[in-house]
Amino acid sequence: MSVKEEILEQQAEESESLNMYHSTQAVIHEALRKLGYGEAMYELLKEPLRLLTVRFPVRMDDGSVKVFTGYRSQHNDSVGPTKGGIRYHPEVDEAEVKSLSVWMSLKCGITNLPFGGGKGGIICEPRQMSLGELERMSRAYVRAISQIVGPNKDIPAPDVYTNAQIMAWMMDEYSHLREFDSPGFITGKPIVLGGSQGRETATARGVAIVIEEAARKKGIDIKGARVVIQGFGNAGSYLAKFMHDAGAKVVGVSDVYGAIADPNGVDIDYLLDRRDSFGTFSKLFTNTITNKELFELDCDILVPAAISNQITEKNAYDIKASIVVEAANGPTTMEATEILDERGIFLVPDILSNAGGVTVSYFEWVQNNQGYYWTDEEVEQKLKKIMVDSFENVYKVAKNHKVNMRLAAYMVGIRKLAEASSFRGWV
Repeated sequence: MSVKEEILEQQAEESESLNMYHSTQAVIHEALRKLGYGEAMYELLKEPLRLLTVRFPVRMDDGSVKVFTGYRSQHNDSVGPTKGGIRYHPEVDEAEVKSLSVWMSLKCGITNLPFGGGKGGIICEPRQMSLGELERMSRAYVRAISQIVGPNKDIPAPDVYTNAQIMAWMMDEYSHLREFDSPGFITGKPIVLGGSQGRETATARGVAIVIEEAARKKGIDIKGARVVIQGFGNAGSYLAKFMHDAGAKVVGVSDVYGAIADPNGVDIDYLLDRRDSFGTFSKLFTNTITNKELFELDCDILVPAAISNQITEKNAYDIKASIVVEAANGPTTMEATEILDERGIFLVPDILSNAGGVTVSYFEWVQNNQGYYWTDEEVEQKLKKIMVDSFENVYKVAKNHKVNMRLAAYMVGIRKLAEASSFRGWV
C-alpha cells in the first residue's frame, strides 16, 4: 500500500469513528431531553472530562525502538471511579476511545454500578508482535498513564486483543510503581492474581441472558431457535457455546476471514477445538460465505459480535431475523436502527446486552477490596439478577415512553450520571 493510500485509509477510519462519536452525542442529547434536562447537562455529559494521549518508546525484539501512541479517556466520575477496558488495535483513535468511554458510563448506569466510564487503547498490531514485545509495551503504557489510574480513580480491564496475561503484566507494573500489591487496580486478571470466577465468559454470559429475555418477549423458544453470530472472539465463541448448550441451532457463524452456514446447525464444539488463538476457523473450510451473506441468513436471532458499523442502511432491509442483539460495541448505525425499528425487528442495544463484562469486572473489584472471593455459582447468580433487572428496566422505559430500546437504554444509563452531577452541584 502506498503512503497516499495509507493516509486515505486512516482518514476513512477516523471519519467512521467521528460519525460513531457524533451519533452517540445525538442520542445522549435526545435522552436528556426526554428526561427533562437542559443544555447545561448535555454540555457536561457529551464529552469525556479527561482524555490523556501518551507516546512511549518500546524496545523491539530486533533491537530497534518503536514509539507507540496510546489513549486513556475518562468520561465522567460523578458516580465513582471510572472503569473500562484497554484495546490493542491498529485502528484505535481518539474519537473511538472517547465514544467507548461514554458507552461504558451508560453501561454502568444501566446496571446500577458505582462507576463512570473509562476506556483506553494503543495503536498497534498485536497479532504481529511477540510476547516479549507485548509485555514491554503493556508495562510502558501503564507507566505513561499511571498518574490518572488506580483502584479508586480509574480501573482498566481487557478489551479487543488484550487478555488476562496482559492484565497481569499491567497489575505487576502498577504495583512496582506504587510499591504495594494493587490487585484492585485492574480487572480481568488471572484467578491466581485475584481475578474473579466467571470473568472470561462474563460478556457472553450476559448476552445469553439478554437473548433469553428478548426471546421470551417475542414468544420465541430458545430450544430450536435459529441463531446467527458474527464474530468468534471471546464474546462470539462463548456465546455460540452457550446457545448451542441451551438447545438453539447456530446456523451461521463467522471470523475475520469468512463465515460458514448450516441450516441444521454448525458443529460449535468442532470450531472451538480447531480455532487458532485469535478465534479464526474459516480457513479450515472451502465452502465459506461472505459477511453479507451471513447477515442475510434466515434466522430468529442475529448477534453481531465482531466490530462496529456492521448493520447499516445498506443491509438493514436484508436482515431476516426477528431479534438483533448487539454483542459488539456499535455494530448498528443510527440509520439502520431506525430501519430495523420500522420493520418491527426487536433490537437490544450493546450498552445493555454486553454489559456482563463490566458487571463481573465490578464483582472482581469488590472481591479484591474485600479480600473475599466468590464461587462461580455465586458470580453467575449475581450476574443473572443484574442483567435481567437491567433488561426489564430498559424494556419498561421503552414501553412507557414509546421509544425504541436504544433510546430507552440511553435514558436509563444517562439518568444516574445526570442525577449525581446535579447533586454534586456541577450543573
